[in-house]
Amino acid sequence: MSEVILGDGFRLRRATLEDVDFLAALARHDDVQPFLSVRRARDPEAVRAEVERSLADPEETGRFLIEVEENGEWRRAGSMGFDLANKRNRIANLGGLAVHPDYRGRKLSDDAARLFQRHLLVELDFHRLQLEIYGFNERAIQHAERSGFVREGVKRKAYWRHGDWADGVQFGLLREDLEE
Repeated sequence: MSEVILGDGFRLRRATLEDVDFLAALARHDDVQPFLSVRRARDPEAVRAEVERSLADPEETGRFLIEVEENGEWRRAGSMGFDLANKRNRIANLGGLAVHPDYRGRKLSDDAARLFQRHLLVELDFHRLQLEIYGFNERAIQHAERSGFVREGVKRKAYWRHGDWADGVQFGLLREDLEE
């Protein structure tokens, strides 16, 4: 079993090669794909490469599964990840948060994000977490704000997405921002 971080009725665990098909299908899902970065791995080969890198270099990158407990079994419900952005300053970029539509509406993404933040800032000793969200992704922007991120700026019309230019809304979170 890979690294496991327990929450209340859910857990996060580092993805393994057995999770590649789920992760690839989730990234291609019609209700998920339009909101993920165009650089996010979607095909099984690219997802496999990300998972292999996460397993080989766990302090520099991480691909994690969100699992929920149902009838005494753990079921895959979503994904999230991080990549080292700056080693000297202990900064991580977050991305790839996706919850399968069957598991939405339970505040799972908020709870999982808070648990992941604490793991990265406290256990892995990152100083800063940062992420960027397409300006049209209002649900993700609201999620970032609910889960404690601070809006730091907007890259205006920075990304060509869905036939139009989209803003990139930037967020950051520091260890001292965590609710104690």
